[in-house]
Amino acid sequence: MGIVGVGVDVVQVERLERALARTPSLAGRLFTPAEQAAGRAESLAARFAAKEAVAKALGAPGGLRWQDAEVVRDDSGRPRLVLHGGVAEEAAAQGISTWHLSLSHDGGIATAVVVAES
Repeated sequence: MGIVGVGVDVVQVERLERALARTPSLAGRLFTPAEQAAGRAESLAARFAAKEAVAKALGAPGGLRWQDAEVVRDDSGRPRLVLHGGVAEEAAAQGISTWHLSLSHDGGIATAVVVAES
């Protein structure tokens, strides 16, 4: 096993909140129904940061869809990634078999760190 990529992203919670209020259809383009159910702006901002961090860990290839990187919680509440479509295909092409995800939000900023391993 080895590290294939690392991605980090930060999102201003208020900025995302304003964008979602201004363009209601944006939530459906960025987030899966399960992610939208998380509801709180801080949670959505952290999930958006995770999607950006995944793209960075993959080397920012074109053609990725926002909903193809989904943040879910396991039974213990720990966040994890579920990949679909083009994101899953790109990860497989790069030999990525394991993802590590850390999310945080404080002071109006949401942060995500992603590590991709082969």
